[in-house]
Amino acid sequence: MKIIAIGRNYAAHAKELNNPLPSSPVIFLKPDTAVLKDNKPFYIPDFSSDIHFELEVVLKVCKEGKHIQEKFASNYYDEVGLGIDFTARDIQNVHKEKGLPWELAKAFDNSAAISNFVPKSTIKDLYDLQFELKINNETRQNGNTKNILFSFEKIIAFVSQYITLKKGDLIFTGTPEGVGQVHPGDKLEAWLEGQQLLNFEIK
Repeated sequence: MKIIAIGRNYAAHAKELNNPLPSSPVIFLKPDTAVLKDNKPFYIPDFSSDIHFELEVVLKVCKEGKHIQEKFASNYYDEVGLGIDFTARDIQNVHKEKGLPWELAKAFDNSAAISNFVPKSTIKDLYDLQFELKINNETRQNGNTKNILFSFEKIIAFVSQYITLKKGDLIFTGTPEGVGQVHPGDKLEAWLEGQQLLNFEIK
């Protein structure tokens, strides 16, 4: 299982980090050791002093595919959930300045918190999905998939030209604006279409 994550897929988030809007999906990977599930606490690592939260809609790949055409891409995921892409922003900024890869900032252990998943068939409109993150009962991110730059199908088609998708792979589809730092003692809660899917603490 691998995690494929999409950067800068919401214009307002790209703007808040002073990044240009991409002309094609920006891709990075996280290993399976990044997964944090079952609402277990996230422990801030000692190598960063600026860990940020990024709430995202996550797709679960349901069958193997490569060179997938966009018109067939919807057949390659059958469940959706929520995830938090934890990012060591201080490390990422240094690496961006030097033109280096992001892995140390994005792919560290437990950097991909994931919720339980819900069947795609139960969702009325995948491109009008409201999702929200509260920290200590205060809304910090409030996004809607109608604002994504690259659709789920376009992402799957694009990625599969380079990387074979396998059953169980997870695709983080990008974060809306409002990202920020987490601190020990914070309580994170996230909802998808009003259903709470994440509820865990920062240690």
